[in-house]
Amino acid sequence: MTIWERILDAATRLANGESLGTLLGLSPQTPDGGRDGEHPGLRQIGFTVGVIALGAKMARADGEVSEAETQAFRNFFKVPAGEEKNVERFFNLAKRDVAGFESYAKQVAALFPDAPEILENVLEGLFEIAKADGQIDAAEADYLAKVARLFGLDSSRFERAKAAALGIVECEPCVILGIDPLATDEQIRDAWLRQVRANHPDRLIAQGLPEEAIAMANRKLALINDAYDRLRRERGLVPAE
Repeated sequence: MTIWERILDAATRLANGESLGTLLGLSPQTPDGGRDGEHPGLRQIGFTVGVIALGAKMARADGEVSEAETQAFRNFFKVPAGEEKNVERFFNLAKRDVAGFESYAKQVAALFPDAPEILENVLEGLFEIAKADGQIDAAEADYLAKVARLFGLDSSRFERAKAAALGIVECEPCVILGIDPLATDEQIRDAWLRQVRANHPDRLIAQGLPEEAIAMANRKLALINDAYDRLRRERGLVPAE
């Protein structure tokens, strides 16, 4: 059985709260005594399963799944070459209703207790799906807030994901960098460096994350650099274009 066949077979049972490691045939304890969350392939599998399911259920949150929402998912989640049909099948299975999203969110959060930036990037992608067919409605806003809580993300990370996706907040670059609009030039630079280190692809590759997660990190890194450049231009630290 291929990994995608195992994922599809596990999909409905995972939504009922069973362990991802158990469903995919991974031992709850590795030979060196680690937990199943430390299995070398579990983060990759868990990320793929969780993000597809949460994306599909985000698209369903307002009652209907539009083509715009489906395309937004494709743009945000880079499907591995050759796996398009498997991803589509799983997406269609997950989008039947919103039920079960809490279990997926909890499973993903449990896999990344030390990488909140990954969870923040996933939330940003969900915002992208929510806005794809127009204004975010009450049901979609409620879904996003609940996923953020299940991810354990604080309000600053929630607002940064929202700003990165929607770009409608005051001093958007400040929100993305996580600083006060009155921050000093040195504080801005320090915040920029922190965000770059947290989202650098090399760090995520070292954690064994899949290409889809790296693609999200690259996009966030571009946003972080753009926010830093905009603030520097506003302050006259670099020549205006």
